[in-house]
Amino acid sequence: MNPVIAIIQRNLLNYTRNRGRMIGSIVMSMFMLVMFSFMMKSSMSGFGEPMNYLIAGVIIMTVFQTGINNSSDILSDISDGYMKEVMVAPIARSQISIGNILSGAVVSTIQGTLTMIISLFIGFRINVLQVLLLIVVMLVSAMTFSAVGLFLATVSRNSPSFQTISSMIMMPGFLLPVVYLNPLTYVTSIFRYIALGAYKMSSAELVREGMAFDIYGFVITPFMGLMITVLIGTVFFALSVGKFNQADFSTVKVARTMRGGGAPG
Repeated sequence: MNPVIAIIQRNLLNYTRNRGRMIGSIVMSMFMLVMFSFMMKSSMSGFGEPMNYLIAGVIIMTVFQTGINNSSDILSDISDGYMKEVMVAPIARSQISIGNILSGAVVSTIQGTLTMIISLFIGFRINVLQVLLLIVVMLVSAMTFSAVGLFLATVSRNSPSFQTISSMIMMPGFLLPVVYLNPLTYVTSIFRYIALGAYKMSSAELVREGMAFDIYGFVITPFMGLMITVLIGTVFFALSVGKFNQADFSTVKVARTMRGGGAPG
């Protein structure tokens, strides 16, 4: 069996077995949906579909958090001794890192799709074409998030540092240029663009609604943002594979209370 496929199958099996983690993530997403719908819906009366706007943001945030946090599983694998067994197998390190990135992307897409399906029962109004487009965007963005997550996990070498760095990425408002370098910014915009069916909006309208970005007169449209996300993902894919190949995992430390990307052990 191809080593990459074997790693993907193993990680997917772990995901399906850890039902508490899967359900917990969905429950948290639903909590965010309910909270936002009560607290923010009235302030968004200018949108044709305010619930679509809110729910789209929650879904893509679920994909982002799952993609980033799944990458911390490799730290647990190292701490538990599983990675040592994989390392001595006659496979390249690059295959291990690629397998982890792809499995993280698949798991994130599944988690986002489950959240989207549940959202259909609480006010998310989209057609079949929009569903398909959103799943494609989830998969593309999940690849980027997983690659970024693996790079951070390899660089940080311990779970507390990983959690700190990933939290900084989720809240980059302290420095505006960082927002424009964060793939989450662009993925959220195109996710809302598709969910709202805003295909006929002008660039000025998209900027006003937060689905495009005007940087000194240059407008980054949702599709341009998706291309930027793909570019960032490609860069971090190469960086994470290269860093993983060179990493010395003998110094990796994982907090015993943090398993599976932050889930209680």
